[in-house]
Amino acid sequence: MASEVAGQIIGGTMGEVLIREKSDSNIELGDLLVTGTKESFTILQVFDIRYGSQIPELTRELAAGLILEGRGERVNFLDEALRNYRVVMARPIANVTGNTVRTPKRLPPFFSTVRHVTNEDLRFLETDPRGKVFIGNVRSGSKVLDIKVHIPGEEMFTHHVLVAATTGRGKSNLVKVMLWSIIGTGKFGVLVLDPHDEYYGRSGPGLKDHPEAKRFVRYYSPKPPPGQNSLVINISSIEPEHLEGIIDLTDPQREAIAIYRRKLGNHWVENIIKGVVEEKVPERSISVLQRKFRVALGVYYEDNQFKTNNDTFSVSSGASTLDQIVSDLVSGKVVIVDTSRLTDEGELLVGSMIANKVFSRYRDAKGSDDFRHLPPVSIVIEEAPRVLAEDKIVEGDNIYSTIAREGRKFKVGLLAITQLTSVIPRTVLTNMNTKIILGNEMALERSAIIQSAAQDLSTEERNIASLDKGEAIVSSIFTRFAVPVYTPEFEKFISSARNVKKDAELVVE
Repeated sequence: MASEVAGQIIGGTMGEVLIREKSDSNIELGDLLVTGTKESFTILQVFDIRYGSQIPELTRELAAGLILEGRGERVNFLDEALRNYRVVMARPIANVTGNTVRTPKRLPPFFSTVRHVTNEDLRFLETDPRGKVFIGNVRSGSKVLDIKVHIPGEEMFTHHVLVAATTGRGKSNLVKVMLWSIIGTGKFGVLVLDPHDEYYGRSGPGLKDHPEAKRFVRYYSPKPPPGQNSLVINISSIEPEHLEGIIDLTDPQREAIAIYRRKLGNHWVENIIKGVVEEKVPERSISVLQRKFRVALGVYYEDNQFKTNNDTFSVSSGASTLDQIVSDLVSGKVVIVDTSRLTDEGELLVGSMIANKVFSRYRDAKGSDDFRHLPPVSIVIEEAPRVLAEDKIVEGDNIYSTIAREGRKFKVGLLAITQLTSVIPRTVLTNMNTKIILGNEMALERSAIIQSAAQDLSTEERNIASLDKGEAIVSSIFTRFAVPVYTPEFEKFISSARNVKKDAELVVE
C-alpha cells in the first residue's frame, strides 16, 4: 500500500459517508476503512464508488474526443491527481473503543482522514475457538486479513443458519470447512443429508480425512466403503407424518393412510404396496398410493414378492438404522447420509424420518437431567426450498418447518442451503438468525436476503452481487456487525490444518 492515508471525508450522512480517495490508495468495493485513533476509531465499509472531477463535463468530453481521434498531443490537465479523482461511498458499521464495540450513532469528524483496516484494528473479533465454528477470515474488499471469524456453535446451530448463493459460489465448500472445524469436539451432532455424495470424500478429500474422523464421523450409504455403515431403512419405520411436505397427498389419500395406520400398525406401508384393500378405502386411492410409494421408496410388489429399485428401503432389514443414526448424533458426531442414489422424494423422506426421530428424542427429554447433557443437533439440508418453500408447508407443518419455528428450545436447528431465498416464507427466514451470504446476481434473491438479515444490509446490494467464489458476508445476531469473510478452499484449508497440527506436535515433543 503506497500510503497509510487512503482518503478524506468530504460530506455525506450516517448512511452514506462521502470520501475523496487518495490517488494511489486503490479503494475497492467492500473495503473496510478506519478513521480515528488507535484507541478509539470508526470502521466504515465501502458500498459504492463513483468518479469525481473539477473539470466541466463538456471539457472532459472534448478532451476524450481529441485523444481518441489522435489530436490530443497537447491535451493535459495540470495536476491531474488533484483535478480528477474518485469519490467513495461508505457506511459506518462499528465504533470501537478498546474492546468495546458499539453501533455507530454519530458521524466521524468532518474532513478527517481514513485508512485501510489492519489486523490490529480487528483483534476484538478474535476469540477462543473452542466450542466455536470457523467461518473464514475477515475480508476487506478482495484482501484477506489474518483475523479468523468464529461463531459460538451452540447458539449458532440451535438458532438456525441459512447459507445463500447462486451455483458455483462455494456453498458446499463453506459447510465442509465449518464442519471440519467442529469434528473432534464432541459438542455438536450434525446430520448432513448429502444428495451429491461430496462431504465424506469417497473419491477425494473430505471429512473422512480429519484426524478425529474415526471417532467423530459416521458415513451411511447404500454402497458404503469398508468400515462404514449401510443405509438400509425398514419401511415399517415410516409414519404418516414423515410424508408431510415430502409426497404430495390429497385429503382422500391422507384419510386412506390414517385408516391403514390405525388398522395395520407398523405394517401399513407394506400392505398398501401389496395392494391390500381395506374397507372404506377406494381402490383408486390405493393404486395411486402404490405408484407414489414406488417412486419415493423404490419398493413395489410383483410376482407375490417385494422388489426394490434401490438398496435403501427394505421390508426385511434396517429396523435399527434410524436409532443408530440418532445415537451417533447424540454422541456429538457428524453423520453424513449419502442420498445420491435416491430420488428427490426418497432423499427427503429419509431426512424427514431422521429429523422426526431426533426432534422427538429431544422434545421428550426436555426438562430432564438427560436433556442438559444432550449436545445441540443441526440438520444440513441442501436445496432447502424443497421442504421449506411456501407451497410445501401450506397444507400443514412438515418436520423442517416445525424445527425452524420450535427447534431452538429443544436444541435442534437447521442449516439450510439454498439458491432461492425468496420462496422461503418470511416466518421461517426470520427464525434463521445467522445468514451466510455468498455471491448472488439475482436482484429478487438479494432483496429477500437483505430484508431478513440480522443487521441492516440495505446498502449491500452491489457488494453481494460482486462477491467472488469463497467471499461472503456473515449477518448474525452473534456478531456486532455484518462481517465480510473469505472461506478458504477446503483442500487448502485441511492441508494448512494438518501442518499446524504437525508443528504443534513438534513443539510438544
